[in-house]
Amino acid sequence: MQDTLIYVHDPMCSWCWGFEPTRQKIFAAVAERMPIRRMVGGLAPDSDAPMPAAMRSMLQQTWQRIEQTIPGTKFNFEFWEKCSPRRSTYPANRAVIAAREQGGEYDAKMTARIQRAYYLEAKNPSDNSTLIELAADIGLDKGRFSASLVSDATQQQLSAEIQATREMGIDSFPSMAVLNKDGLHHIGLNYSHAEAMLREIDAA
Repeated sequence: MQDTLIYVHDPMCSWCWGFEPTRQKIFAAVAERMPIRRMVGGLAPDSDAPMPAAMRSMLQQTWQRIEQTIPGTKFNFEFWEKCSPRRSTYPANRAVIAAREQGGEYDAKMTARIQRAYYLEAKNPSDNSTLIELAADIGLDKGRFSASLVSDATQQQLSAEIQATREMGIDSFPSMAVLNKDGLHHIGLNYSHAEAMLREIDAA
C-alpha cells in the first residue's frame, strides 16, 4: 500500500484558513512522492436559523485570536455586519464536492474561492446563491454545478466523507494524517512551521 497524505478540512473553518500557507508548503513538498487525498469533514449541519449572538461573539473572538496567533492571517470583520450568519457549513462542503465532479483540481480551487469570499470579501458561503456565483468565478459549468450542489448524490458523498473521517478518529479541522500499510498516523498541527510537520510526515 502506497503512503497517502490525508487532509481533512472544512472550507468555512477559520483555523483551516489560517493554516492555508503552511498547508500549501506541505503539499508542494510531498506532491511528487506521495498521493494527497483531500476530504471535507462537515463542521456544522444545515440550518436556516440565525446564528445566536453568543456564537457570533465567540467566532469573532476566534478570528481575532487566529490573527494574533498565525502571522499574516487576515479577516474582514465586515462579514458580521453585511451578512446574516448561520451556523451552517454543509452547503460549502457540498460545493467542494460538486466542484470536484468537474475535475479534481476544482476541489482546491473551490475551497480557496469560498475562503476568500467568506474571510476577505464578507460574503456568506452558507447560501447556495453565493456558492453558485463562486463556482462561476472559477470557471465551472454553472448549470451543472447548481444541479449537483443540491443533488442526493452530493449529499450522500458528504455523509460518506464525514463518516470516513470520524472512523479515522478525526473530528476537528484542519487535520492531517499519513495512511500506509501500518495504519493511520496522525500528524501534529503546526500552523506556522511546515518543516516541523514535514519531519513528522517523513517519520510516519
